[in-house]
Amino acid sequence: MTHTQRPLLGIGLAMASLLLFVMLDVTTKHLSTRFPVPLLVWARYTVHLLLMLVMLGPTLRTRLFITRRPGLHLVRGLLLLTTSLCGVAAFQRMPLAEATAIIFASPVIVVLLARPLLREKIGALRWLAVMLGFGGVLLVARPGGGLVPEGIAFALAAAVVYALYQILTRKLSSTESPVTLLFHTALIGSTLTTAALPWMNHGPEPALPDYVAMGAMGVLAGCGHFLLTRAFREAPASLLSPLLYVQLLWATLFGWLIFDQLPDQVALGGMLVIGTAGVLIAIDSRRLARAGTA
Repeated sequence: MTHTQRPLLGIGLAMASLLLFVMLDVTTKHLSTRFPVPLLVWARYTVHLLLMLVMLGPTLRTRLFITRRPGLHLVRGLLLLTTSLCGVAAFQRMPLAEATAIIFASPVIVVLLARPLLREKIGALRWLAVMLGFGGVLLVARPGGGLVPEGIAFALAAAVVYALYQILTRKLSSTESPVTLLFHTALIGSTLTTAALPWMNHGPEPALPDYVAMGAMGVLAGCGHFLLTRAFREAPASLLSPLLYVQLLWATLFGWLIFDQLPDQVALGGMLVIGTAGVLIAIDSRRLARAGTA
């Protein structure tokens, strides 16, 4: 039976998911001032995995994890784990808005990588988006802007690795369900970070509020990904993709309200340019899809 899409519901679900993702980043940044990055990533993935096992395991059973492409799932899980580690390290060293903006340059990097990896052609509009995207990153991460170079490096690394993750997701999405994709990333991330726990420098002993906040990270991540998956079921990607850049606005607002960190005018301009580049890529994808060549 064909599912009838409800675009307004899809937009609402997407906006809710973006809010949860920013709340996740805020919680992560707050905890990263006292606890090591790997420990926070472990908490996020482990709680996320447990939630899926409890909420979806009894219903889906083996359909939750059965796959014909375990090797690609492993590589994809490693890419997302690396993205998480680099992203948290960037949030630890940079203001929330600027770190989010640089990481959001990943769609621009996807365009460049899709040419050699997926044999996709780059049209004039996408070349314009690429130039705008990298120009925006330079405005945000410009010398003299007051950002820590190490933080910029982590954010850029997160953007590049996340772009590779998105390309591999494209390959797997033709044969794997969204729930299976989500489960394997949580499984791989939790397994690898759990194995590394004995070698982690745990820092201070967490208090009860810290444990609650760490648990909330997994809940926010799991619920955010679930809502975003449902959003793309209810509305076409060509409609939702440009709206995902609303997360930049949330990040700027929360960074100002909670951490008293507001980007300067040049950085705000760079964030706007990055967002514009992403919207141009989404518009071009919609055009290609309508033409039947995407």
